[in-house]
Amino acid sequence: MADALKLGVAGLGTVGASLMRILTERRESLATTCGRPIEVVAVTARSRGKDRGIALDGITWYDDAATLAREAEIDVFVELMGGAEDPAYSAVKIALGRGLHVVTANKALLAAHGMELAALAEEQGALLNYEAAVAGGIPVIKAIRESMTGNTISRVYGIMNGTCNYILTRMEKEGLTFDACLKEAQRLGYAEADPTFDIEGNDTAHKLAILTSLAFGTAIAPDDIYLEGISNISIEDIQAAADLGYRIKLLGVAQRTESGIEQRVHPTMVPIASVIAQVDGVTNAVAIEADILGELLMVGPGAGGNATASAVLGDIADIAKSRPGAQRVPAFGRPTDALLPYRRAQIQNHEGGYFIRLKVQDRTGVFASIATAMAANGISLESIMQHSKKPVEEGAQTIILVTHATHEESVRKAVGVIRGEGYLMGEPQVIRIERPKDV
Repeated sequence: MADALKLGVAGLGTVGASLMRILTERRESLATTCGRPIEVVAVTARSRGKDRGIALDGITWYDDAATLAREAEIDVFVELMGGAEDPAYSAVKIALGRGLHVVTANKALLAAHGMELAALAEEQGALLNYEAAVAGGIPVIKAIRESMTGNTISRVYGIMNGTCNYILTRMEKEGLTFDACLKEAQRLGYAEADPTFDIEGNDTAHKLAILTSLAFGTAIAPDDIYLEGISNISIEDIQAAADLGYRIKLLGVAQRTESGIEQRVHPTMVPIASVIAQVDGVTNAVAIEADILGELLMVGPGAGGNATASAVLGDIADIAKSRPGAQRVPAFGRPTDALLPYRRAQIQNHEGGYFIRLKVQDRTGVFASIATAMAANGISLESIMQHSKKPVEEGAQTIILVTHATHEESVRKAVGVIRGEGYLMGEPQVIRIERPKDV
């Protein structure tokens, strides 16, 4: 049997502790499967004395990740700290600069510095593996980077944040408010104390940026993503969607268009009968549309210690099985100098149906004014109705509009006209509708 593959693990939180536990419990079977033992010989974390339920006997402790990456006698640097900048960034650069392979679960790091790190890995003949960075235990990176070679991908979309999906599921199933569901998600550990990164869509955007690069062979462009979170989704929106035969999901969508590549993260109404509408709780789902394969939909746990550790372990096993001198798979599917410049398609050119909820003064002529504003901007209405599951405040009514396929820019202009008419109360709600053939 070949010599052991030696790991240095930076970060012993939920994922790091799970990885260590799995490596210990399955040491013999992994050695047989990979053709060589896998051993953790060095670690670092914020607190040395914390009880993590794992044994660190015989493992060298380093006080910081950069020192571990620079000095430890290892073959693979496993980065599980998180964060786009230091200490993760410097430590990964040091490791790759030494020619060490790197395995990371850090989507923020890759979204911010992925091109630089991938180029460094190529220069040093090292592997940069990151399956766990997108959709937890779902093997979407390997599917796009390796299994779908030769396919031309036209669209990638999915539910990529378990926190948001959990909140939206609870709101629908139990009729709870957004705030109540968020507090419950925090209590259960599904949401951070500061949940902004998740609920405002940033986490999904980082994952989408990585998938976009892989799917379309372009440089990563995390700042060119149209972004909306779910914090303004109300129980009224959830109920109205259900009445219309839809569920609301936070989707990340990347697709080719004639004007460039469109990347968007936003709440979306999807038909209740569609497969993606059935993905509940903290579960993730990623769909890929390609010319040869057709559509591939992968569903599975998107977060959690074991699910993420499973993806990390898969990356480590790939390295253990690789042969010295073998051709390395580029981090983003092709060499960095062959990645195309990113060309952004304007979100205003997105074409699809829209759900519009307006709280307006209850007076004569409002319906006619709204319909006129829509018609003046070339918007065809599928339906316009008064809607309320509970009594509205005196002198007010809620109007729900559902449009046929139209342009984002037209919808925004029409809503702008309505704002100026003087009868709107509060902020209008605009949610895109994606039907099965569109999503």
